[in-house]
Amino acid sequence: MTTETTFVGLALAEPILRAIADAGYVTPTPIQAQAIPQVLAGGDLLAAAQTGTGKTAGFTLPILHQLATRAPQAPRPGRPRCLILVPTRELAAQVEESVKTYGKYLSLTSMVMFGGVNINPQFKALKSRVDILVATPGRLLDHVGQKTVDLSGVEILVLDEADRMLDMGFIRDIRKVLAVLPSARQNLLFSATFSDEIRALANGLLHNPKSVEVARRNTTVEVIEQSMHRVPQAHKRDLLAHLIKHHDWQQVLVFTRTKHGANKLAEKLNKDGITAAAIHGNKSQSARTKALASFKDGSVRVLVATDIAARGIDIDQLPQVVNFELPNVPEDYVHRIGRTGRAGTTGSALSLVDDEEMGYLRDIEKLIKRSIVRVEIEPGFVPPAKADLMSEERPPRPPQGRGGGQRQGAGQRQGQSARQAQPGGNRNASGRAPHGKKPAANAAKSGPGRAGPQNQPAQPRKPRPQAALFSAKPGSRGH
Repeated sequence: MTTETTFVGLALAEPILRAIADAGYVTPTPIQAQAIPQVLAGGDLLAAAQTGTGKTAGFTLPILHQLATRAPQAPRPGRPRCLILVPTRELAAQVEESVKTYGKYLSLTSMVMFGGVNINPQFKALKSRVDILVATPGRLLDHVGQKTVDLSGVEILVLDEADRMLDMGFIRDIRKVLAVLPSARQNLLFSATFSDEIRALANGLLHNPKSVEVARRNTTVEVIEQSMHRVPQAHKRDLLAHLIKHHDWQQVLVFTRTKHGANKLAEKLNKDGITAAAIHGNKSQSARTKALASFKDGSVRVLVATDIAARGIDIDQLPQVVNFELPNVPEDYVHRIGRTGRAGTTGSALSLVDDEEMGYLRDIEKLIKRSIVRVEIEPGFVPPAKADLMSEERPPRPPQGRGGGQRQGAGQRQGQSARQAQPGGNRNASGRAPHGKKPAANAAKSGPGRAGPQNQPAQPRKPRPQAALFSAKPGSRGH
């Protein structure tokens, strides 16, 4: 383009332009400049852009224009004209906030719908007119099943963060939603990245779509300074606390791989005098909303998040992102660091990498086609004399924990040997007492601290270490 595009030049309705001006925007981002005319033209669209480039406004602005300038057909309460599907609660709230911001001078109505909160207020809202519905797939299907929402009037469908929805296993829910939508509609797919699987889905959903891609797939924002410290897992918590204090970081988004790890890290930082909160899928929606609001207003200095919970966090000029642990899916690294360096601002992404994570690092560097700068840890950091080992995040696995009848912890085997040594404690090869005989310990029914038969101390049976046997595999991601 030879001349700079402005929002006025995109032929949006005057009330929308007024709302854009109120928000302080004049020039659209590249994804907005390319996507908005395509959406206004009424055709299907497949749009890929790096996170933080303004893709939400890329579809909310033209959708508001279309709905405001054409009359609804058979309007009824709880019958939306536009459905926007998103993978997470936070992203749903963010998108609906954008709809309200840009549509404040229009008579259109909107609502957000997600799980983890009381469903009754949603029932009440659906008894009124709803033009734009922003929803997560699971809660939407709850309403569809209870017939509290009518999707027969949907004119425009948006799948936002479609790659993440597939990663989270929403493909079956998406297909169920598609089955109850009218066939004549406009379809828009927006995402930060598009895998080949997503493109295959798009080919089956979209009709002669236009394609917009403002950056190479799976690239990272060039304005983000990326670096890493090589550090043992046991020292990461103390190093992070040191870095936050040493550099006087006032707003840091930290990613962990598990929910439990997020909780433990937030507790550690608070003990070190650094205000921190954790946000993940096990937190109630009210707790997640409160933590995010406190992080945005500066009353919480560090927000510790898992990948899924952090999707949709949109904070202007977030200066620092830290990968406390590298993700085991390389594409998640792109999404993580994309929380900073948004809309052209600079940002920094630091990764703390243990030796066992070097394979993840190589996969990430291969994906982004660049090396992440290795930085030596400042001389001022002194590791604790007694390491607070991160193995406490999951119960230790018992030796020989795989394989049928051998799934016993060491303590359990020792207890069994002691019981077998007792009179009457003989057992057959299956570990059970022979038919017709009771183990002496059971026959005596000795309580804690009481002597068993023949004045031998009772040997309490140690509990089966279920948490260890069924704990998640290392590297699994918490949501």
